[in-house]
Amino acid sequence: MVTISLPVALLTVFFLFTHSASGSYPRAQNVTWKSTNFKTILSWEPKPSADYSYTVEFSAVGADKQRNPHCIRSIVTVCDLSISLTDLNAVYTADVLSEPPLGATSSLIEFPHTSSPRFCPYKDTDIGRPDFKLKVSEDKKKTTLYVTDPLTALFKDDRQLNIRDIFSHQLQYKVTYRKNKSTGKKVHISQTNVIELTDLDRGESYCFNIQAYIPNRIQNELGELSQTQCSNDDNQSIFEVYSVGVIAAAIFLILLLIGLIIAVTVVCCKRRKKALKSGKEGVPLRDV
Repeated sequence: MVTISLPVALLTVFFLFTHSASGSYPRAQNVTWKSTNFKTILSWEPKPSADYSYTVEFSAVGADKQRNPHCIRSIVTVCDLSISLTDLNAVYTADVLSEPPLGATSSLIEFPHTSSPRFCPYKDTDIGRPDFKLKVSEDKKKTTLYVTDPLTALFKDDRQLNIRDIFSHQLQYKVTYRKNKSTGKKVHISQTNVIELTDLDRGESYCFNIQAYIPNRIQNELGELSQTQCSNDDNQSIFEVYSVGVIAAAIFLILLLIGLIIAVTVVCCKRRKKALKSGKEGVPLRDV
């Protein structure tokens, strides 16, 4: 008969318990960073069951790990770390731990976890598209673009920072422009938010796109492209300014108005003639 000592039995039970417990906490998968204008979200899969939850730990490389209070024993698969990554030039990593749900306990010392790729806010955040206004001078010799720096998710002294507050003189704007209805493009780089273009043909319509340009971010130097805006064309025909539907509607209204005028004129003339005729028939004949 085979006998098992008490220490071996305890070790076996402990192994089976921990193995079963760790098996009930699946590791997170597809841990990725998504950041635009320093709004930085860590996301992963899958959505947890009622048997476990997720906790996020993050740290700059070489520093102690920290936790965001909103991402402890959480049942969601995202964690907003925008205000937690305070050193924008540091390189961060994050671990997503699979843990018991809130209020539950476990005898596990280490929980299954999955690490994220490295992330540097300054170098890796995407820059959103800027807004801008355009103005053509009265003599048509100069077109000026007024660019608004996109706002970020960061605040300092109760003021929301924009991307120039962070990138300073490194921030430039790339302007791509072309003649309306043309495919040939030109590029202009500006270090300021007021961009003057003087090499345009007078009276021609031009279309413009703008995007942030940060040359010292080698892998991510260009931001999102703005919406296209076009200047007016002084030489446009009515068919270029208005659509066929608008022109057809205008012609219909004009013809309708002319028809109403003619109809009212005809009715008035008939009534006048009728009135004159009735007046003549009502006058008595003079005695001879």
